[in-house]
Amino acid sequence: MRSLVLRANALAERIAAPLQSLLLLATRVYVSWQFLKSGWLKIQDWETTLFLFQEEYRTPVLSPAVAAVAGTFGEIVFPVLLIAGLLGRYSAAALFAVNIMAVVSYAHVLLGDGFEAALGQHYLWGFMLLVLIVFGPGRWSLDHLLDRRSGRPHNVTQRP
Repeated sequence: MRSLVLRANALAERIAAPLQSLLLLATRVYVSWQFLKSGWLKIQDWETTLFLFQEEYRTPVLSPAVAAVAGTFGEIVFPVLLIAGLLGRYSAAALFAVNIMAVVSYAHVLLGDGFEAALGQHYLWGFMLLVLIVFGPGRWSLDHLLDRRSGRPHNVTQRP
């Protein structure tokens, strides 16, 4: 019985292994696209963006103008890096922080009745970003390419 289980698990791992990099790439692109869309909208109508940061969002610590610039920067730069898989774990961690700040700044709305789905999207994005922080951007990334060119061994996942 033990041998059968071990063989079945080995077969499942061999089948799934080629899909790992594809899944990590799809995760990087999907979650990055969500932030890029938001950042692009902010750039398209900067006056409205500043108004929202002054009147609607409640950003702790930073002034509304600084928060608008920082948030927009984060929503444009880190997704581009993450899609490319350059500094993948750091880019995912930075987007994770942007995601948390978005929830904190808009908590008075997101935590209200009727906004469960919107909050759920932030949970989903946070989970996806945590996966990328833990597992890295995968083999289809600039990080992996740079590791290979440096001669360093690169493990996409850690195996016990």
